[in-house]
Amino acid sequence: MATFRAPHLAVLDRRARQVPWRALLHRGQAVTVEASCRASRIYHEGAAAQRVEEAIRASLGPAETEEPVRVLVRIVEDLCQISLDSSGELLHRRGQKGAVARAPLRETLAALFLRECGFRGDEPVLDPMCGSGTFVIEAAGIAAGLQPGRLRRFAFERFAGFDPAAFAALRREAVLPDLPFRFIGCDRDAGAVAASRANAERAGVAPLTGFRCQPVSALERPEGPPGLVIVNPPYGTRIGDKGALRALHGALGAVLRERFAGWRVGIVTAEPSLARATGLPFAEPGPPVDHGGLRVRLWQTGPLR
Repeated sequence: MATFRAPHLAVLDRRARQVPWRALLHRGQAVTVEASCRASRIYHEGAAAQRVEEAIRASLGPAETEEPVRVLVRIVEDLCQISLDSSGELLHRRGQKGAVARAPLRETLAALFLRECGFRGDEPVLDPMCGSGTFVIEAAGIAAGLQPGRLRRFAFERFAGFDPAAFAALRREAVLPDLPFRFIGCDRDAGAVAASRANAERAGVAPLTGFRCQPVSALERPEGPPGLVIVNPPYGTRIGDKGALRALHGALGAVLRERFAGWRVGIVTAEPSLARATGLPFAEPGPPVDHGGLRVRLWQTGPLR
């Protein structure tokens, strides 16, 4: 919203009062100001945040709303940048996951890995260890052309320039396509399967999905065209014993080689040895991606023979 040099607090105070706050936020809008200072003559972050908050209150008047907007003040080498948080909650919280399994995969990462596997919505997807159903629900949403943030609120809805009618048009209910296949999730945990079904219903994609309570050994190739098997199995850091997990990965690889000819496979893991334990013909893994403090990679195959 503003960038200027601020060698001391008096300049920060004066320039912050010149920001057109009434054009950005409604009168009485509550705010929380967070400041960070690095290599600058203004080093007291609390004092910097206080000056900016006083400037906002002088323009907007006393706070009257309950939900605050985050104002971020970043001062690096005396250069101050003031910005507004337009998202609010973290972007991976899309409002559709009311029930979660252990060590859930973020929706944003699921969308990333689906895209990296070449998924564009025109082929079936199967997750043999679906947990909360994240891969399956993301794939169905992509196939249906649904906006990923349609079920949540954003901080920009509290901005003065927000256009509710334009945003409502983006959130209009989509007509689900009539596909010759379904997006399938399986898990041996009945609770995870129930959570997946509830999450798919909440996301509005239940008619495009199917969930089954079964172990890896019971996996069968779905009827219809070949597609993508994608899975985020346990890798022993938070869940499971690594010795037993190698056997599990070996069993998964054997089932896929035997029953899923023509399908591609993507496995997300922090343990290269577990990916290799499947015996699948993976190419070089993708770059590391942060997942809850772990560095995971996507391992992919071409169509299995």
